Amino acid sequence: MTGLSSSERLERFADLVVHVGANVQPGSEVLVRSDIAHMEIARAVVERAFAAGASWADIDWLDGPVRRSQVTHASIEKLTQTRPWMMERIKAFVAARGVSIALVGDPDPHLLDSADPAKAAAIPVEEAMASTQAILGQRLRWTVVPAPNAGWAREVFGEPDVERLWEAVVTAMRLDEADPVASWRERAADLAARGRALNALDLTQLRYRGAGTDLTVGLVPDSRWTGGTMDDPDGVTYMPNIPTEEVFTSPDRRRADGVISLTRPVIVAGRVVEGLNVTFSGGRITDITATSGAEAVRAQLETDEGARSLGEVSLVDRDSRVAKAGILFHNTLFDENTACHVAWGQSFPFSVAGGLAKSGEELYEIGLNRSAVHTDVVIGGAGMTVTGTGPKGTAEIIRDDKWVLQT
Repeated sequence: MTGLSSSERLERFADLVVHVGANVQPGSEVLVRSDIAHMEIARAVVERAFAAGASWADIDWLDGPVRRSQVTHASIEKLTQTRPWMMERIKAFVAARGVSIALVGDPDPHLLDSADPAKAAAIPVEEAMASTQAILGQRLRWTVVPAPNAGWAREVFGEPDVERLWEAVVTAMRLDEADPVASWRERAADLAARGRALNALDLTQLRYRGAGTDLTVGLVPDSRWTGGTMDDPDGVTYMPNIPTEEVFTSPDRRRADGVISLTRPVIVAGRVVEGLNVTFSGGRITDITATSGAEAVRAQLETDEGARSLGEVSLVDRDSRVAKAGILFHNTLFDENTACHVAWGQSFPFSVAGGLAKSGEELYEIGLNRSAVHTDVVIGGAGMTVTGTGPKGTAEIIRDDKWVLQT
């Protein structure tokens, strides 16, 4: 047990989200995206945002049963239709240098199990691309953080033990430290040092080898590794994910060959996918198998042309605080920070030197991917070895799930 009362941990949580994750500044306009199941947490975050000087803070509420009704009754044409008012809203939020906070933790991950996979995966692609480009183009500050709830606890423990889930979240988010804000700033510095060590190698290729996985991925010239924090256009530092234990970059979408075997389940379009194996050839996903949820993955891969190519490669070792929590979280934000992972779909413009000044076409031409989706899948854990190759030869980065590259 951490010894924190429920009010103390909620206050620490909200402080961390506001001051490290979003780094709310005086005059900021803040939008919290939250399921109604996270109501108490969302309210605490809004209150702390105002205390930090936000000029306005509001909540964009989500509701799983409403989404199920939409998927059940609306046509796929309606589910994918671009809404002009939403496009204007995104533009206005970016122009106002808005701050986006997303609370995640699915309160009912099996809600769409019986839904048509194609409709469950359907999204307004133009809207998704506009939002993604604003976020990944670093035109505003954003952060994604967990929100414990009974449904998520049931998925993890087989019973709605929210207190037990909170204990695991407290460990993973370092809320049990004397000063969680200072602790995360120190961890961000460690991750940044790993990124600098990788950048110094000028890698052209990365290879993952583990149980059921042997994947070789090419990197674009002048690729840059990121870890910990980022800066918005005004130079304000923020942390996109809490917790975060990774260093990552975007690969050359045209160069991925081999197979991966997931070591943790993933939720795709509201479906829990387990036992997933994916084959890559010439940069494209050519085959997938799974013990459950394969149809959800296949439907997502049809979203657009870029959905079958990689947009991210990431490195995480067993020193991760999330890994030390010792449980399967059934939540991408957490589980991707327990071990190495990759993601198919959208690339990060900032993952190449000078990328934020380049157009989408220029980034695509050098090898970065574009898509309305971005799905992280965990392939690391015990036995995982990662090597990188460049003009200076081949370097061992991770050996048996332990970071070994000198920083």
